[in-house]
Amino acid sequence: MKKIILIIILAVFVSSCNEYQKALKSDDTAVKLQAGTNLYEKGKYFKAITLFEQISPAYKGKPQAENLFYMHAQSYYKNKQYSLSAYHFESFVSSYPKSQNVEEAAFLSAKSYSMLSPVYSLDQTDTDKAIEKLQYFLDTYPNSKYFADANSIVKAMKEKLEKKYYENAKLFNSIEDHKAAIIALDNFISDFPGTTYKEDALYYKFDSAYKLAINSVQEKMEARLITAKTSYSSLIKFKGDTKYKEKANDMLVIIDKELQQFTK
Repeated sequence: MKKIILIIILAVFVSSCNEYQKALKSDDTAVKLQAGTNLYEKGKYFKAITLFEQISPAYKGKPQAENLFYMHAQSYYKNKQYSLSAYHFESFVSSYPKSQNVEEAAFLSAKSYSMLSPVYSLDQTDTDKAIEKLQYFLDTYPNSKYFADANSIVKAMKEKLEKKYYENAKLFNSIEDHKAAIIALDNFISDFPGTTYKEDALYYKFDSAYKLAINSVQEKMEARLITAKTSYSSLIKFKGDTKYKEKANDMLVIIDKELQQFTK
């Protein structure tokens, strides 16, 4: 019984390969379209793409073109070729604005850009583009069934950018460029007032202000100690039970001790 099933599977596989090879060599666009459609429906997207690429120019302006171009774009998406799927879905939306698939195509075009978005530490050009495209989709299709998914992706993309900007600002603290750290962290807090990294940003801003003050020349120390004390207050005001409270309090003791020399 197992042998018979194996033979049937092998026969189907050989038949599928033969259909593809015949279509590939054929000059008949209808044969290529049918074979490409069959391959698309079977999930063999790479082979379907090869055939669709061959016949797309010949079908422009014809009744079959809409479904062909939709399958072509979907094949790129399913094959994880997101640069190409973004382009082809966008082209589909432009060419067939009244299609029943236009809303899905618009969403998948925008989503394709999000799939190109790299880890936060790398260049975020594709992330910015994904947010722009998804926001345009949300504005254009406010009642879309894809609205929640699009919103969720935008949120994830924005969180990635937020993490990048936070880590970039924090880096100045790590390399002990404390003047730059204070400015960068202050800008980050201003640009992302609701950030989940606010507690951390406020602490590292205080940490940089403290280290800058403690290591200052005498004539600059008092003003910088006062600035550091203000940064401490900002941290505690934001979160009284901050996870950094013990370290922050230890630094505050040193700040107050150093300030005593200026009150004599």
